[in-house]
Amino acid sequence: MTEVFSDTEQSEFLLGVEKSVTGRAWKVRPAEMREVQAIAQQNNVSEIVARVVAGRGVSIEEAPSFLNPTLRESLPDPSMFRDMDLACSRLADAIIKGEQVAVFGDYDVDGATSSALFRRFFAALDRKLLVYIPDRMKEGYGPNAEAFLKLKEQGAELVVTVDCGIVSFAPLEAAAEAGLEVIVVDHHQAEPALPKAVAVVNPNRLDEIDGYGQLAAIGVSFLVIVGLSRELRNRGWYEAQGIKVPDLMQWLDLVALGTICDVVPLKGVNRALTSQGLKVMARRGNAGINALMDVCGTTEPPGTYHAGFLIGPRVNAGGRVGRCETGYEILSTDDQLHAGNLARELHQYNAERQAIEAMVLEQAKDQVAAKIGPGGEVPPVIIAHGDGWHPGVIGIVAGRLKEFYQRPTFVIGIDENGIGKGSGRSIPGVDLGAAVTAARQEDLLINGGGHAMAAGLTVSGELLEELEAFLAERLGRQVGEALEGLSLKLDGALAASAVRPELVNELNRVGPYGQGNAQPRFALSHMKVTYADVVGQDHVKCALQGRDGATIKGMAFRSAEQPLGQLILGSRGQMIHVAGTLKNNSWNGRTTAEIFIDDAAPVS
Repeated sequence: MTEVFSDTEQSEFLLGVEKSVTGRAWKVRPAEMREVQAIAQQNNVSEIVARVVAGRGVSIEEAPSFLNPTLRESLPDPSMFRDMDLACSRLADAIIKGEQVAVFGDYDVDGATSSALFRRFFAALDRKLLVYIPDRMKEGYGPNAEAFLKLKEQGAELVVTVDCGIVSFAPLEAAAEAGLEVIVVDHHQAEPALPKAVAVVNPNRLDEIDGYGQLAAIGVSFLVIVGLSRELRNRGWYEAQGIKVPDLMQWLDLVALGTICDVVPLKGVNRALTSQGLKVMARRGNAGINALMDVCGTTEPPGTYHAGFLIGPRVNAGGRVGRCETGYEILSTDDQLHAGNLARELHQYNAERQAIEAMVLEQAKDQVAAKIGPGGEVPPVIIAHGDGWHPGVIGIVAGRLKEFYQRPTFVIGIDENGIGKGSGRSIPGVDLGAAVTAARQEDLLINGGGHAMAAGLTVSGELLEELEAFLAERLGRQVGEALEGLSLKLDGALAASAVRPELVNELNRVGPYGQGNAQPRFALSHMKVTYADVVGQDHVKCALQGRDGATIKGMAFRSAEQPLGQLILGSRGQMIHVAGTLKNNSWNGRTTAEIFIDDAAPVS
């Protein structure tokens, strides 16, 4: 296997690429050769794997736990979080006394997995749990007073909000006035004031210790369940009831799914939860996840790709264009027949979602292009809005526009009453959640919140221009600084002959990959494009030949009409530099390594 780090000694830019076809400089992740060699020797890995590890800022001392993440080392004591013991004690009281407990969840994957986790834990205790998932179209995101009153009418005495509630001041006040106790379990950015509740468990409270704000709601929910189970054990309840203490590890597949799909950094405890959870998922013990893998035609052991791009979108599809509770239902059921029916239903919803998304994306692109004009300057914040745009796809469309323009982006659907529901996606270095919170405090929003990379809002259509000006002024400097440092971080350059299945298998040891632990990216230099064509929905497929004679298949997704795809298509018979991630493809009993192309540059 040949590893090449061309031009890294002589130039600041890998292969001399200062500005690629996507406008990025190619830079190698820094790594001290001494540390690389030590990591390789001490952990019995190849030097290329060691370089990838070191390039992610992992020290020699941290490398063993990074390569073999365990919950024993990474999982914090739940009691370290504010209000955790209070929440667990109140929940234990409710279970022991036989009070009716309810969960108010959310319709996305993080909320669905959190709700399903509570449901499965209560079922293991032979306790009934009410679960309420709001209707995206009618109720929007988060708790509302009417829903709380419905739960009260159904006998609920205690409600746990999961993946929501941290800024739901009025609904929680209404619940308290109705005599309904509420525990908030959330991870979104909090304000100095907290909502009225028995307990507020959120690692992003302003008075919390640093280090765990990256947890998704499912991670926080899992810690609550760990603390609650410990509380019941300490009180001797399991023994008194003759109930076996549940094995909480069996539900780590839910934790991994929610963590991956909420795109939180896969570092620290998130990395351990995801790594162990994917192992549980591979056992196919959850009937719903198993059915979703079957409907996707997946037979290989699941990884972050399967969770994030195959299973997750289908769980989400119910909340986006179908029945909002379907995602929670499929993750909660043990009935394989029912799970299969739900999986097919969600698969159909996902197809409908894709069609709606394509329509809204086209309209949004046209609107933004017209606003900027030919050769015009792209504003620091992109805002696209349209009458009747489906709330279920605006977040996905915002992500697509963000990728295209490399700007924080909001996409807003306006209803018949002139009220806009918007979803935003950000770029690294720009805190979108804080900006939305500030806009709400300035009375520019009816509601809103989120975290650094994603946020949601509700706004009057009359205030859209004022909101856009506010966000541009507040985020302009952050965006400028982020764009100045815009580059594609690469783990080095490889000879074409080095791209083999064995290398991909080795690199999998550095996974799971995702936000905060990017999949390794490599440059391949002087690759001759021997074949290139458009396949599927605007994807560009190609065949590349290196100067050493080795050939590699490549794919550039959603690029046919973009500069990346146009360069590949226009370079047939010519040489270009390409950069991307490596993946094994098995077909007819033969496995080959391929490259998913993120970027390219002409050979100068």
